[in-house]
Amino acid sequence: MKHACGATCTGGHFNRRDFLRVGSLSFLGIGLAPYLRLKAAAASTPSKAQACILLWLDGGPSHIDTWDPKPNSGFKPISTNVSGIQISELLPRVAKQMDKVAIVRTLQTEENNHLQASHYAATGHRPNPAMRFPSFSSIVTKEMGRRGETPPNVMVPGMPKGKIYDEYFQAHFLGAQYNPMVLPDPQQKNFEVPDLSLPKSVSTAAVDDRLTFLKIVNRAYRQKVEAAEYANMDTFLDQAWKMILSPSVREAFNLENESEKTKDFYGRTSFGQSALLARRLIEAGSRFVTAGGYRAQAWDTHANNDEIHRNLAQSLDQTLSALITDLDQRGLLASTIVIAMGEFGRSPHLNPLLGRDHWPDCWSVVLGGGGLRGGQVVGASDERGAYPIDQKIGLGDIFATIYEALGIDWNKEYMHPIGRPLKIANTLHDETGTPIRQLF
Repeated sequence: MKHACGATCTGGHFNRRDFLRVGSLSFLGIGLAPYLRLKAAAASTPSKAQACILLWLDGGPSHIDTWDPKPNSGFKPISTNVSGIQISELLPRVAKQMDKVAIVRTLQTEENNHLQASHYAATGHRPNPAMRFPSFSSIVTKEMGRRGETPPNVMVPGMPKGKIYDEYFQAHFLGAQYNPMVLPDPQQKNFEVPDLSLPKSVSTAAVDDRLTFLKIVNRAYRQKVEAAEYANMDTFLDQAWKMILSPSVREAFNLENESEKTKDFYGRTSFGQSALLARRLIEAGSRFVTAGGYRAQAWDTHANNDEIHRNLAQSLDQTLSALITDLDQRGLLASTIVIAMGEFGRSPHLNPLLGRDHWPDCWSVVLGGGGLRGGQVVGASDERGAYPIDQKIGLGDIFATIYEALGIDWNKEYMHPIGRPLKIANTLHDETGTPIRQLF
């Protein structure tokens, strides 16, 4: 029978392969005791990355007008602070941060419509009427665990296309405790997180007394009625009370603690203030924050592509560069992965309305921080940005890269309730993705 520990077990179990490996080390002059010390040290070394921020670009930006400039773009390429790497003139601030981020230019995915492509981007799986797949953010939250009392998984604001899109970013069979906490738009007037504070007429002491009384009643009741649901109820109740009663949690959500200069730095847009709140939450202990704020399918430029990109890219350029700078100055960039992506790219040709249509065959994603090596481009597209000519990358490869940076076993599979194994780094043709080695 196979031992359950697997390759990551840190206990006293060694399989036959481990034993043979130890024996062979004597030829290199390494004895058993030093080997065990080295193995224990490797197992206890924490990964550099501890959290993730996903900047969600709803609708799918044109890669050839942003990260992978081509002659068929209406915008000129400009040099960055890394020799040999150019990006669009629409992104001058990010160009000065190129040493801190990497561009994957040959991402290929399998869905061509917003609904299905957003599901694919959130989960790595094509929609299936028989299954509901946990999101990438929920998997990270489950595998990494909580850090303190701050909600581990947050979405700010909710998906602009409504509830069905919000569901793509949920945990489903993993458990509701791994769902994102969905916040309102932080740019709106009088922004506050609902139910995160006690009514003014109720004191903390009164709550403590009532909770004590409630526990006594529950204890007596449970002696008569036992149900498995109590375990989850207790977990949610404890988390809710900790959030309400914790000053540090309330402070994490309070954008009023940021200076006007910092708010201006990120941009006075829903996207900019969502990214600023994401930084605050990661700093306070959240594991994964999805920051959006663009209107529904804002980047979906079927008409007037250049005009719309000229407008939207200003906020992307300002906010992404501000987030990278701010994280770096606070010492958080080394432990925080930043991802900027939508659900697909745009077609290399203009349609009769001077727009670009959906294009999943080759597009770009930007990653930085968390110990990933910046200042490089992964993969190369053809002369029009239509297809990969070098190193085709699947979404599962992106996930596997981030999992490895976070110290998560990217080969892991979950057993779905219908009895089917589910890859957490599912890539093209339902294969298991592999980390992008250039990024390490």
